[in-house]
Amino acid sequence: MTAALKTIIYPVKDLARAKALFSALLEAEPYVDEPYYVGFEAAGQDVGLDPNGHSRGMTGPVPYWHVTDIRTRLAALVSAGAEVQQDVQDVGNGRLIAFVKDADGNLVGLLQDA
Repeated sequence: MTAALKTIIYPVKDLARAKALFSALLEAEPYVDEPYYVGFEAAGQDVGLDPNGHSRGMTGPVPYWHVTDIRTRLAALVSAGAEVQQDVQDVGNGRLIAFVKDADGNLVGLLQDA
């Protein structure tokens, strides 16, 4: 089941500058501030900054749909013509993510919490 679109991840080249920009935009400090990821929560949305996103094929912001069974949803997207850009990966604490590219080149992310 697909629950909601609650997370968006931006690939960034300069994490410090991006963190300053999003802190100003969201009027908040990050809840996660690591060299590999900076995360903000604002108005029920999770906004992440990924300094390694470009190297993993992120060409722009990726919206992540929260799902209950990531492997089933990923298989359904591939059957519908999507191309896997990042296969299922555990990013910590059992949180799983993956993203695909659709026929128009748009990136669609999937996220499953433990």
